[in-house]
Amino acid sequence: MRRWGGFFDPAKLKNRLVELENIMAAPTFWGDPTNAKQTLDEANSIRRRLDTLVELEKRISDAHVLIELGETEAEVVKEVAAAEQWFTQFELTCLLNGEHDKCNAILSIHAGAGGTESCDWADMLLRMYRRYCDARGWKNELVDIQSGDEAGIKSATLMVAGEYAFGYLKAERGVHRLVRISPFDSNKRRHTSFASVDVVAEIEDAEVELKMEDVRVDTFRSGGKGGQNVNKLETAIRMTHVPTGIVVQCQSERSQHQNRELAIKMLKARLYEKQQDEKRAAMEKYYGEKGAIAFGNQIRSYVFQPYQMVKDLRTGYQTSDVQAVMDGDLDPFVSAWLKAGQPRQRKQGVTDEE
Repeated sequence: MRRWGGFFDPAKLKNRLVELENIMAAPTFWGDPTNAKQTLDEANSIRRRLDTLVELEKRISDAHVLIELGETEAEVVKEVAAAEQWFTQFELTCLLNGEHDKCNAILSIHAGAGGTESCDWADMLLRMYRRYCDARGWKNELVDIQSGDEAGIKSATLMVAGEYAFGYLKAERGVHRLVRISPFDSNKRRHTSFASVDVVAEIEDAEVELKMEDVRVDTFRSGGKGGQNVNKLETAIRMTHVPTGIVVQCQSERSQHQNRELAIKMLKARLYEKQQDEKRAAMEKYYGEKGAIAFGNQIRSYVFQPYQMVKDLRTGYQTSDVQAVMDGDLDPFVSAWLKAGQPRQRKQGVTDEE
């Protein structure tokens, strides 16, 4: 692994792993459970990186052996493709080095203006993200959903648990636009619909202060399928942080107490992200630029008719395989965004044809 050097720096990773293992060997290691967990997580992450490098070297070596043995081109190409896949995955993991990239994520979808059209589009996005989470092996739980008046959903919130869930999903934060011939229009006209996606990290309680005297708590009856209490008892919780106007609600659990705890966690996460947004806004104002992940920015266009194309407006990455994208194949878009260093949003407008 010595010849990788530079960006991957395996020697530095090994030295850091030795430091962490020495810390874990101390008799007082478990005295602080929170720090102990963080140390274990970092050590496991480094081990996975080093294991990936070992596997990558092995696959490259195997490809060289196949060439020396005079194997068919197809066999060599297959081995090289496998090595490239390992390399890409490792590269992305190295790029996910943000403070909270390893955290679980809270993903919310809200239908934009446009009535039934936008509600249906929001429902399609919810399906897309749940399939993406399933493909990555992440646990995803629907903690709140508001149905549309005629079809689709007005809003939905997913709790996503998995390694680097926030690191990957933060690439999806922004406004998503759909262009298609509406199934709800008897004249078969083309419509443009919008839905916004917000993603925040599930953070530790210590990272943000929440004064409950600033929070208005309302209870209501849960909607949709659920346990025996659904539609009978007011188990659902809505919390409004009065100073900021941030609202969260949870109705996934059977008891009001469980929904209350989850709502507090969601509210803290949104307050923390608001603080980070304010810091980013201050920097953007200082530099006279508009940031790439401001919540109102349009980031991706999905065209179903008259042709098929999904295009990321930040990186320029696009594909004509619309069905694959809607089935959760989002890694190429996330990868392009991460590799581009989370580029700035395009300032000019876009047309329906883009």
